[in-house]
Amino acid sequence: MEYLLGIDLGTSGAKTVLFDTVGVPIASHTAAYPLRQPRNGWAEQDPHDWWRAVQETVGAVLAESGADPSSIRGVGLSGQMHGLVLLDAQGHVLRDAILWCDGRTQAQCDEITDAVGRERLLSITANPSLPGFTAGKILWVREHESERYERCRHILLPKDYIRYKLTGEFATEVSDASGMNLLDVRGRRWSGEILSALDIDPALLGRLYESCEVTGAVTHAAAEATGLSPGTVVVGGAGDNAAAAVGTGVVDTGKAFTTLGTSGVIFAHADQVAIDPRGRVHTFCSAVPGAWTVMSCTLAAGLSLQWFRNNFCAAETEAAANLGLDPYELMTAQAERSPIGANRLVYLPYLMGERSPLLDSDARGAFIGLSAIHTKPDLIRAVLEGVVYAQRQCLDVFREMGVDVRDMAACGGGARSPLWRQMLADVYGCGVKTAASAEGPALGAAILAGVGAGVYGSVAQGCAAAVRSGGVQAPDKTRSAAYEPYYRLFCELYPALRGSFRTLAGL
Repeated sequence: MEYLLGIDLGTSGAKTVLFDTVGVPIASHTAAYPLRQPRNGWAEQDPHDWWRAVQETVGAVLAESGADPSSIRGVGLSGQMHGLVLLDAQGHVLRDAILWCDGRTQAQCDEITDAVGRERLLSITANPSLPGFTAGKILWVREHESERYERCRHILLPKDYIRYKLTGEFATEVSDASGMNLLDVRGRRWSGEILSALDIDPALLGRLYESCEVTGAVTHAAAEATGLSPGTVVVGGAGDNAAAAVGTGVVDTGKAFTTLGTSGVIFAHADQVAIDPRGRVHTFCSAVPGAWTVMSCTLAAGLSLQWFRNNFCAAETEAAANLGLDPYELMTAQAERSPIGANRLVYLPYLMGERSPLLDSDARGAFIGLSAIHTKPDLIRAVLEGVVYAQRQCLDVFREMGVDVRDMAACGGGARSPLWRQMLADVYGCGVKTAASAEGPALGAAILAGVGAGVYGSVAQGCAAAVRSGGVQAPDKTRSAAYEPYYRLFCELYPALRGSFRTLAGL
């Protein structure tokens, strides 16, 4: 039997899954690592933790499956986007990686906009300069840690650091590179104009590939560290959401998915470049060669529920451990005891600032309407609803742009909750289906590996062979109507509080 390996480098941990060539998961293992917040609004991780987690998870799936490493046709990589990894001339890490959800770089984003021009930046990169994106992080290190920057010889994205450890190659691919503010998204190449305007040496950046192209092979040193066979091909892979699109079959016009992971994402396939002139959502290169995607990203979707669990649900966490359950199951069961609207309580999920569609790093989370009648079930339901309302705001932008969404899938940890999926269907006003496999990004990475290794003739053929859909949750018209006034109120709250958020940030 032949296999494909997908490695998904997430924000909370690395997940490695071994698949057969029809997409059946044979073995899976996850290893967690910490997220560090040295200051309010900052987020960093140690790339060495990523590599240790990959070694652990690859070794674990090989041991669990008993698969002969030589029967693995290829390795695909998926990972959190936008993070900045700096290496010196010897390939050593110079500092902790600055992550996608880090909000420290607004001043540098303003510098980029001034240097390139907002309209010109949008026309080249298809996106405004945002604190989450990589270019601002590069300028921040150059301005605040000049000695480190002077020693830098390689700039990589998170998953591409794993590629380097596996293959020795300094490379990336177009879907992930689209989130750096340095790529000519239409031309699928680094933008010499932007690099020149920002005085960034193009030699620092990795070689660009399409997502399904072979970028290198597992070295003998990496084989010893992981248990993989030397010479196993490693393909470009994709940013986490582009990989999830492949893993859920979103490779044709009209198809989209919503991810409720740490962040919240809506991701739609497009055969042509479509750009929001206000920059509220992002246009990136697809993992499908010659195609593009439109993507929104809210920064604290599952993170909002995780924050609530960690701070207010010790009893549920303890009870879940005793019952062998996920604490989120007990929390969402409580939320079902609260009515639509959470007894007139609205949650704004801006714990890390916000990207789509607000573009405001100063925005912060809030419960609006809190009173003495409210109980924990109300607060949990308000969190769930607030996250869904934020996704609906983004979907409304897609609809303004004329991006056709007829087929919506759900993935990510939050998509395992029937209650949260039903909320999506009711608030979106369209059916929401699940993938038969819960391994979206890892499966997408594995399919891309299969294309590069010659197992499949194209990404579409790989999806046809390996992706199957689960059931569909249809919207309920009565519930949809009940949510609508709360959604409209939600949309009014950020504009009313924007000035207060800015004042608070300056205190």
